[in-house]
Amino acid sequence: MTERTLRNKVVVIGGGAKNLGGLLSTNFAEAGANVVVHYHSDASAGDAEKTVTAVKDAGADAIAVQGDLTRVADVRGLFDTAVDTFGGVDVAVNTTGMVLRKPILETTEDEYDRMFGINAKAAYFFIQEAGRRLNDNGKIISLGTSLLAAFTDGYSTYAGGKAPLEHFTRAAAKEFADRGISVNTVAPGPMDTPFFYPQETPERVEFHKSQALGNQLTRIEDIAPIVTFLATEGWWFTGQTLFPNGGYTTR
Repeated sequence: MTERTLRNKVVVIGGGAKNLGGLLSTNFAEAGANVVVHYHSDASAGDAEKTVTAVKDAGADAIAVQGDLTRVADVRGLFDTAVDTFGGVDVAVNTTGMVLRKPILETTEDEYDRMFGINAKAAYFFIQEAGRRLNDNGKIISLGTSLLAAFTDGYSTYAGGKAPLEHFTRAAAKEFADRGISVNTVAPGPMDTPFFYPQETPERVEFHKSQALGNQLTRIEDIAPIVTFLATEGWWFTGQTLFPNGGYTTR
């Protein structure tokens, strides 16, 4: 029987410096994988280096790579560095995204372009380059949002920008299937991270909590094992959007 582990594998993590990406980086290292830690800007450079250190402390190897994933050249450069450094890539996880809660009538063209750039364009070309560069039987995992299954206001550009991920995932799963590459999207509920709170009032935070098990937001610790599962024993899932959200919403 084929051993489906992360031992001696190479993982590229978009947004791997902190929050969920940082936790995944260290979890994968503890499971025996070498990690390419992508980060976006100089503001995250310190976090990326701390994560690289944590990966090495766990007994694996890592490298930090800066890049703007809305630029296709930077996406390609990320995978070039991974292949040049470690000889190949087995798993690609894209945790990047940008949140905006704003009424449609108040949203500017620049805001629209920025939101769709990071949430849709970057996600598309990350999947594209992963499909080109991954070893056979690789895994591609993108981070979506449970708002795809919700009926709500305010998140037109965030949920709208993440919505194409489902279709990118389905198409890629079919197109890469002959090489044994699985492609999935994990769509958590509202997450207890620094990205969530600036968009919401305290009253709305309490409402979001009330919609899930235990009256709580989704934690990164709830999501990391699911991503790890898809990268290992969960290989038979492909073309799917999974909604781990404690019952926040379903479809």
